[in-house]
Amino acid sequence: MAEPWRDRARRAVEWNWRLRSVGDPRPHYVVCGKDALAYYVARAMLESDLPVGGARVTVVVPERYRSNGPDVAALRGVRVVRSDRLDVATFEAAGLAGAAGLALLHQDDVGNLHAALCAQAVDQRVRQVLRMFNGTLADGVRKLLKAPVEVLSDAEMAAPAFVAAALGEVDPSSFQHRDKTLRVARRADVRPQDVVCALAHLTEAQGVELLPAEQAGADLVLAEATGQPPGTEVAARRLVRARRRRRPVAVLVRAVRGFATRKIGIAVMLVLALIAVLGALISRAENVSPLEALYLTLVTTLSGADPDTAKPADAQIMQVVLNLAGLALIPLITAVVVDGIVNARLALHTGRLQPARAGHVVVIGLGNVGTRVVAQLREYDVEVVAIDKDPEPRGAALARQLEVPLIVGDAALPETLVAASVTDCQALVVASTDDVANLEAALAARDLRSDLRVVLRFFDGDFAERVEETFALGVSRSVSYLAAPAFIGALTERAVITTIPVDRHALPVAEVPVAAGSELDGRPLDVVNRDGQVRLIARTPAGGGRTIWWKDLDPRQVIFAGDRLTVVARRRGLDWLTRQCAPPVPGRTLTPPGHVDSVPRPVPAAPGAARSLPVPAGHDSAAGPSDQEVAASAPGAAHPVAPSRSPVVGAVPPAQSAGTGVWSGEPVDDARTRDEPDSRAHRA
Repeated sequence: MAEPWRDRARRAVEWNWRLRSVGDPRPHYVVCGKDALAYYVARAMLESDLPVGGARVTVVVPERYRSNGPDVAALRGVRVVRSDRLDVATFEAAGLAGAAGLALLHQDDVGNLHAALCAQAVDQRVRQVLRMFNGTLADGVRKLLKAPVEVLSDAEMAAPAFVAAALGEVDPSSFQHRDKTLRVARRADVRPQDVVCALAHLTEAQGVELLPAEQAGADLVLAEATGQPPGTEVAARRLVRARRRRRPVAVLVRAVRGFATRKIGIAVMLVLALIAVLGALISRAENVSPLEALYLTLVTTLSGADPDTAKPADAQIMQVVLNLAGLALIPLITAVVVDGIVNARLALHTGRLQPARAGHVVVIGLGNVGTRVVAQLREYDVEVVAIDKDPEPRGAALARQLEVPLIVGDAALPETLVAASVTDCQALVVASTDDVANLEAALAARDLRSDLRVVLRFFDGDFAERVEETFALGVSRSVSYLAAPAFIGALTERAVITTIPVDRHALPVAEVPVAAGSELDGRPLDVVNRDGQVRLIARTPAGGGRTIWWKDLDPRQVIFAGDRLTVVARRRGLDWLTRQCAPPVPGRTLTPPGHVDSVPRPVPAAPGAARSLPVPAGHDSAAGPSDQEVAASAPGAAHPVAPSRSPVVGAVPPAQSAGTGVWSGEPVDDARTRDEPDSRAHRA
């Protein structure tokens, strides 16, 4: 039987990939995952401009899968291997042997561990990056694997952003590097001498400006942590609003309403109304007092009465009806008692029988992210109420340990939200793994309270941004987008210390070593700072000397091979800095001096003479590159544009402050880079 044409085409494509990979100097990375985190990591590796000209990426996905976010298999330029099992055969088919890195990004801790062991059997030297939630298992993995491994938790990295958005505060967490403890704070909350660098300038008109050139006007800064922990300040400001405020009347009404089902309650009310009407008629017919009428009515209803044929016909009819009502009332009372006991136990078990609260935070979804958010909120002494459909979610044990009430139910139902006192809470964090369910819960909560602060979790970052702008539901966050820089840094062997969430962006803090013969070897520190992209905060000299922090950094100091530069950067800026610090590739022609995509090397001159930049003859002496040259020189640009204007040999370059980019082009965002025209024809 002839081979199907689809199989022949697939084999041809795979063989073509094998032919392309032979002799290809670009590093090869294998990404295993199917959600948004795998998408962002694979896309970043494709767009990264590594020193050897980019990277080859192979993505391993299941045969059939449904993704809530963007489809990683739809990325252009990746090789796709479909397999439902990550075993030795799958990794051999993906070409793992000789690869530069492997990212295991499935949401299954045990499955990722098994895949790491299989990958180790294929190649023990490949660098592995694992996604894990269980911290104890992560520590064991580091000791178990012989290959270089890095274990990260996306939930742990993204939780501070959700907590900060829920409390309306700056992320109160801190991190330690070398001998300093640094934290993110508002400029008004820290002393000027403790400010390390400016992180963002927040404006309503222009949005968020990251790593601005104007340091003094920034609203958000990175500062040295001194005195009490930053979380203590948040707890002190929120303690009054987070305290429980009991309402006895409201609790009693809610208890009565939840004591029996609606149908039984209606039946009881109808029978009691009938008995009351007949009691009033008996009182008027027999001309007795109201107390005597009540006595006769109760005795007739509950125990019956002796027949009296001498009574009028209407009195006899009322007596018969009362007896029938009594026969119906006794079973109804029994049903109410039994139903009330069952409902009370069920409400206690599911958490629906809760006292009224105010100033607390409601967290929907006790998965990986929701559990981390609850833990951090309790660290800041903020009262929390959790909601989940599963009676025993992943974070149920931690919720019981922290004495956090867990309400089992659908968060899109108003009664579930009312049981959690959503109308009186200070914020609602919707952190389940279903985008549709998250949106439904947010809309239901806004129906109960229009001004409620809502923090939404979405897998797709673009969808999160559009929902926030269109529906005005509050703040939206993508866990995968916030955690992706740390996974990318670990995969490319960058020492990413932490990731700072700023609004919907993430700024990695990394320590980059300077290789011998790199572009930055022998350059001044001034060329590292780039407005909007890179900010240098510390330098550790070669040989493990004492770290020089921002207070003592001199822009004129020379960078030597072996130095380690600690920076706060955007992803594009970190790509640029990694290229500048990387060793030269054998057989690769270095960028000519004066090119806008390099840090120009000064030409040696006589003592006392001004240093100059060599340029080809015929160029004018206008200072600085054009806007087109600056955009084209960004990391990830398709082709750099040759500079149209360069300094004349012997001319003195204008003085530049820290962060200016006259010598080399400023890295730009993805949108500008993708729109850059091809300029090879112009250079030819």
